[in-house]
Amino acid sequence: MSYRIGIVGVTGAVGQELLALMAKRNFPVKELRPLASARSAGSKISYGGKEWVVQEAKPEAFEGLDFAVFSAGGSVSLALAPEAVKRGVIVIDNSSAFRMFAEVPLVIPEINADALDHHQGIIANPNCSTAITLMGLYPLHRAFGLKCFFASTYQAVSGTGAEAMRELDSQVRAWAKGDSHPAKVYPHTINFNLIPQVDSFLADGYTKEEMKMLNEGRKIMNLPHLKVTTTCVRVPVFRAHSIAVSAEFERPVDVAVARQAIAAFSGAELCDDPAQKKYPMPLDYAGKEKCGVGRIRKDTLFDNGLSLWISGDQLWKGAALNAIQIAEALHQRGRLARRA
Repeated sequence: MSYRIGIVGVTGAVGQELLALMAKRNFPVKELRPLASARSAGSKISYGGKEWVVQEAKPEAFEGLDFAVFSAGGSVSLALAPEAVKRGVIVIDNSSAFRMFAEVPLVIPEINADALDHHQGIIANPNCSTAITLMGLYPLHRAFGLKCFFASTYQAVSGTGAEAMRELDSQVRAWAKGDSHPAKVYPHTINFNLIPQVDSFLADGYTKEEMKMLNEGRKIMNLPHLKVTTTCVRVPVFRAHSIAVSAEFERPVDVAVARQAIAAFSGAELCDDPAQKKYPMPLDYAGKEKCGVGRIRKDTLFDNGLSLWISGDQLWKGAALNAIQIAEALHQRGRLARRA
């Protein structure tokens, strides 16, 4: 069984990772329909030993597809995802556009694949930092019962896109020559700097990105009363986010049990040997399917608390990989209908 697949935003950073991961995981592709803006239409991409012509993403471009992955931003998703659904296409959306709609499942397959049985045409991918954080927290929730957590994110520039990666590269090269390179993507220079702002600010002083950790975490884990506070920071790292977490649990915690829970979880890899200076780092987890979890220790603030450190590739588990895993889960559950 193979599928007719559309990828909206195929020329972007996440779109390119989707192609690479579909090939790597041997996803059954009958037809690939690359979709992008009008300016990219007519160009060609290579996949599966063939060249495919990029088409403009517009309503009629979805005719005859089985499913489509959207990675072109919220405004594109809001405009075109319902049009795709009208044409019988299942949409897996990487943007924030539909995540908090009650009727739209927000899915990390290792956590809540059952939610896929209730989709109405659109399935949302979580925010990148949320997905990576929950790869460390969810197995601990199963072991001890999560009540609340503090998170500080260290987010790579690739989370903003290919242009941000080029800006960091240009600023590094300019600095090495004793020159300067103006900031365009970010409000400040990112090279050798930390920017404590990811996304726009809300009236209460938090950013939209910071509130995603709370709202999406509650929905994915079905914990409506979960308490979360987050500070999101952009760092001069090309790829892979890291998150420092301090969490409180309902039941007494045990570090050995916590390590066992992480090691047994399919979405995580235990990397926790401080004596040997082994802990997750972005350089080691860029281009890896699992997220690394380490620095696990009892928290000194909470009675039933643990502190930990998580690193993961946000272009993969935070976006492209999770989308493909959703498609794979739909296929396995018989929820991904194939057209004749």
